Order: sequence, then C-alpha cells, then structure tokens
Amino acid sequence: MDASPQQHPPVEFETDPSRYRHWQVQYDGAIAKVLMRVDAAAGLRPGYELKLNSYDLGVDIELADVVRRLRFEHPEVRTVVVTSGHDNVFCAGANIFMLGSSTHAWKVNFCKFTNETRCEIEDATANSDQMYVAALNGTCAGGGYELALACAEIYLQDDGNSAVSLPEVPLLGVLPGTGGLTRVVDKRKVRRDRADIFCTTAEGVRGKRALQWGLVDAVFSRSRFEQEVAKKAKASAERKVDLKPGERVGVKLGPITPDRGENRRSYRHVTLSWDPAARTATITVKGPSEGDVKLVEQGGAAIHAAGDQLWALRAMRELDDALLWLRFNLLDTGLVLLRTEGDAARVIAHDRALFAARDHWFANEVLLHMARVLRRLDLTSRSFFALGDATDSAFAGCLLELALAADRFYLLDDEDVRVGLGPLNFGALPMSHGPSRLSVRLAADPNKVQELREQQELMGPEDADDAGLVTVRLDKIDWDDDTRVAIEERASMSPDALTGMEANLRFVGAENDTSKIFARLSAWQNWIFIRPNATGPEGALSLYGKPQRPHFDLNRV
Repeated sequence: MDASPQQHPPVEFETDPSRYRHWQVQYDGAIAKVLMRVDAAAGLRPGYELKLNSYDLGVDIELADVVRRLRFEHPEVRTVVVTSGHDNVFCAGANIFMLGSSTHAWKVNFCKFTNETRCEIEDATANSDQMYVAALNGTCAGGGYELALACAEIYLQDDGNSAVSLPEVPLLGVLPGTGGLTRVVDKRKVRRDRADIFCTTAEGVRGKRALQWGLVDAVFSRSRFEQEVAKKAKASAERKVDLKPGERVGVKLGPITPDRGENRRSYRHVTLSWDPAARTATITVKGPSEGDVKLVEQGGAAIHAAGDQLWALRAMRELDDALLWLRFNLLDTGLVLLRTEGDAARVIAHDRALFAARDHWFANEVLLHMARVLRRLDLTSRSFFALGDATDSAFAGCLLELALAADRFYLLDDEDVRVGLGPLNFGALPMSHGPSRLSVRLAADPNKVQELREQQELMGPEDADDAGLVTVRLDKIDWDDDTRVAIEERASMSPDALTGMEANLRFVGAENDTSKIFARLSAWQNWIFIRPNATGPEGALSLYGKPQRPHFDLNRV
C-alpha cells in the first residue's frame, strides 16, 4: 500500500555550491568534471541511507543546480564529464527504500522532477554547446543508467564487474521512472528485442555486449579508463561548433529567496498565494519596468552586464521556484489562477529587444531558460486558468505564454484591456514536444498563425477573441459570477481525472522522445506505482530488501 502521509518540512529548491552534500565540480578550462559523491547520511528525509551513490530528491535538486550553473556561470565549458567519486559504483539509481516509504504523490513528483533535470542536460548539449558524457567507473543501475542515457555519450569501464542495467521490472515490479525505456529504444536505437532482454535482466549487461547492443559508446579497461575518458573529453572540447558571440564570461546566479508570509511567497517579480479552503492558488507575474526595457534595447553586452538581475532571467527563476514549491508543498491545491501586472506594450518591446540580441550567448541562455520554465508549467499537474480582469494586466509577448499554457483564458471585455503577440510567441519558447503554444492553440488553422506573425500588435478583447487567443470574454457585469462558478466547478472535480484530461489536451500534435517520456512512460509508471504488484503488502517494491518473495496478481489488465 501507499506509505502513510507524514508531516515533513516544506521542500525548498534553492541551493548553491557552498551547500552541496552530494556533488563536486572540477574545472579544467573547457572541461568540467561532475563528481557524484553522495553522502549516504544526508537524505532529504529520515528513514533511509543513500548507499551506493543512490539518490533522492535532495541529490537531484543539487544536480539541477549544477547543470544550470554550468550554463550560466561557466560558458567556457564545452564538455561535461559526469562520473562517480566512489570506487566500483557509478550510481545505483533512485534509493529504493526512499521510494518504498514515500507517498504516491511524492514518487510521482520526484520522478517528474528528475525527468525535467535529465531533459535539461540534453537541452544543454543540444543548445548550449556543452556536451555531456558519462564515464561509468563502476556499476550503473536503474536511475544511474538513466542519468547516463541523458548524456550524449556513455563510456563504460570493462573490469568484469561494471555493468549497465535497468532492473526495475524484475526486481521492483515497476518501470524505470526517469526516461530509461524511451531513451534506450528511441534515442540510442537499441533493437527492441534486445531492449526486452536488457530491461528484464536484473544483473544487466557488461563490457563488449553493452557496446555491441548500443547501450554504451565505448568500453575501456580499468587501467586505461581515466586516460581514455580524458582523451575523449579533450577531443570533444576541441570540436568545431559555431559558438554564439559575446564575451564568454560567466554570470553568477545569486539567491532569489522569497519573503514568506501566511499562505504567501513573495518574490521581486512573482507572487504565489493560496487559499486552502478553496483549494486554489494564484501566481501573479509583474512585467518589466521601463528601465528593464531600455536596458535590453542596448543589446547583448548590456544584457550580459545586467546578469542575474535581468528581468527575463530573474522573473522566470522566481516563477520556476514558485511552480516547484507548489508541486511538492501544496498537494491539495487543484486550480492555479494566473495573473499578470504591467504594461502590455512594454512586454512586447522587451521581447523584441531580447529576441534581437539572441545571437549573444547570454541572451540565448536566457531565452532557453524561459522556455524550460514554461515547459515546467505545461507539465505541472494542476488546472490553470489565466485571468485578464484588469486594465493593468499584461498578457502580451512572453507573458501571453502563461495564458496560452493555461487550460482556459478569461478576459475582461474592457476597451482598456490589451493582449499582444511578439516575436517570442512564434517558436522561440517551444513546448516539450516542439511546437509553439500558439500553433498548438490554432492547430486547426495554421494560416492564422502566419497572419498573426505578420501583425504582432496589441489587440483589444474583441480582436483577441477573434484571433483565437481568448477562451471566454466577459463583460464587467458577468465577470465575478461567471469566473466564480467556473473556479468552484473546477475545484469540485476529480483531481485524477483532471490530471489525465489536461495532459491529453495540452499537447496537441506529434510526439517526440521528450514528450513520450512524460506522456507515455510516466503515465504507465504512475499507474503501476499504485498497483498491488508493486506497492501492495506483497508487492515487489514493498518487499524489496526483505526475506519474503513478492506475490503477484497474475491477471493482465
């Protein structure tokens, strides 16, 4: 059965290298070595030890911070070598005793976060000229191999003992929860019959067979392993790519620590508040100031000089933190109301200037970060209603993406309310499966997207409605009652059914490897997590490490 809920301190997602317990980063010019050296006694919650370099959410929060800081603070790094700081083991994956003692919601949120971190590693390789390689200097199992799969290349130590494996099905009665199945067959193109054997063989595959099957890219003897990995890393760091221009001096990411009040977290540009009785939360994002716009209009060098105080970076870092805090700490909040404040024309002007500077490496990183945060919103299992009910709402440009990501967009029919499109609405901030939110919204009329691209202007409520940007347009008389009824109705529905419905409706169009991980693998994993064969009293996950053997319900469902 699912673990009983316990009272735990809220999870915080801000960290920095001075607070790392599990990771160490060594820099050597264009090469960074990321050492996984998990402190077994430093689990995020009590009740388990992180043996064999296994990980929990606390370990992965640090890893996500490592990846982001490499992109912003160390743009000189071209190759990132992920390896173990412990002998004979690379990583044993997610800690099984942590999973066994966690609630279903915790397991689901944990796997989603780890998936997003692995996707960010792939994004860094694809878009930030930072190629990740995994140097497996020991046994690599489960989530450890899934971490390696997120890297562009995998090197395995051939010592007769080190192996790669995905043992979740035979050992635990669950699936690899962080993209393993998808990346084995879709990314690495391993034959599916071989993948079937691999994923049902607990001990995994070693040496030459791992190389032959395509599970790794190179195999080196123990005596030559470090030397050969160093040669590979050097060659990778010297590869020819078209680097973005601009002085490649890193930008330090300072803290964004919010002010905390009763049912509220207030950042500089973002506010998260919640109403426990109504099961709703409100996220309000403030648009850029006139000074923010003037700064980005000066170009890439000025944007770089602004560093982590740049509105587009700071505001999105704050939104990211708010979304993660909401996911893990406000489980009974079912509906999030999205609001904006500011000047819509100013947001458009800001976006145009930032987009014009996109060839500068730092401006490009800011845009990539904005896209990742918005994808986090897309993947958050809450209902989202965007409310444009004030003349100072600023659903334009990058902030219109909040409304386009929402399940519904309610707009007040007032002549002073404005909605606007800018250059960032047409593919610069793609969803996880590739298209823009605007093209997803207007999938039935692609020509309309092109028409709007050519206009890119502020619109009143009626024109915005005609353009297909608005779900419901309401006058002042009907606004309060109609939105209240919609909010109360949504909060009364089954959270499980809504999560499934929203996940199916949000991602219109063809899938890719990334969206398969969240839409197919995660959905099946989440179902299996609550089945008795995994988490029942005699389930494989429940009995792991105990003398009893699991007893399965042998009926196929």
